[in-house]
Amino acid sequence: MPFTEVRTELLVTAGESPKRLDLFLANRDPSLSRSALQRLIHEGRITINGKAAKPSQKIQPGDRILLEVPRPEPLELRPESIPLDILHEDDSLVVLNKPAGLVVHPAPGHWSGTLVNALLYHFASTGSVLSSIGGKERPGLIHRLDKETSGVMVVAKSDQAHQALSAQFKRHSIMRVYEALVWGTIKKTEGLVELAIGRDTKERKKFSPRTARPKPSTTQFRVAERIGKLATRVVVVPKTGRTHQIRVHLASLGHPLLGDPTYGGGKVRNLQGIMIPRVMLHARTLGFVHPASGGPVEFVAPLPADMHAVLDQLRARASTSRSTHP
Repeated sequence: MPFTEVRTELLVTAGESPKRLDLFLANRDPSLSRSALQRLIHEGRITINGKAAKPSQKIQPGDRILLEVPRPEPLELRPESIPLDILHEDDSLVVLNKPAGLVVHPAPGHWSGTLVNALLYHFASTGSVLSSIGGKERPGLIHRLDKETSGVMVVAKSDQAHQALSAQFKRHSIMRVYEALVWGTIKKTEGLVELAIGRDTKERKKFSPRTARPKPSTTQFRVAERIGKLATRVVVVPKTGRTHQIRVHLASLGHPLLGDPTYGGGKVRNLQGIMIPRVMLHARTLGFVHPASGGPVEFVAPLPADMHAVLDQLRARASTSRSTHP
């Protein structure tokens, strides 16, 4: 893969407390691991105030840090014949039901077989185009769902639609409703989680309150079904759109999502012999103001078969437990 060198200059602000250079940069650029940053520092690609630095060197307010980082050039993406479950399509946008296991856009480790590859194939066959605002690797994409999350997504076909929908997401005026299966019994019927989160300072693939850059995050939830003492089915409405927000917020209540070992450990993968195939999270409803008509629209994707299967097994196990222990 061809690489190009990207030069970035950072100014350490007065509010920054002294910390190691590699740790400071890891928090500023999550795409680079600390080991990769240390290698770049040793190669002389990262300097402080024009001078060579060490990974352990403490940064100070006023320091100017220059990074010269080799980055992979954007790939020319190929259309791929991947089935799409399209709920609605018009001249402005397409609404689809993303299956679990499908990566939304190309990234290291997933340069093909993504939703974007599928969209390019679909639009080539229909003679349509995607919005160019997202660039080569994310054409038409306004938001995303994690690989293991299923459910409704909207993709922009025109730049005007992209801008209008992006503004709604930024204002948090989009209506989003999720269904989730979580570990244990939530006692409250409903609740609100207000917890600022960001990229974790120690485990960079996780998000948590333990972060250098916390962002306000709010999630509303309502219990839909308690399945014995094993699990709870909840309806979740995120009021903000932070990465991993629902997963982190429900875990903070002591009820991590089933199938999510990142925030729930091993206990959420196997419940009394019931194997959980993936993170049990589904984006059920998406509502917004249509960028062309100006009227409200709403789209719903039914609960997928794999979540139904887990629900049926949990209900059967809970029923057996009740009959055994009246």
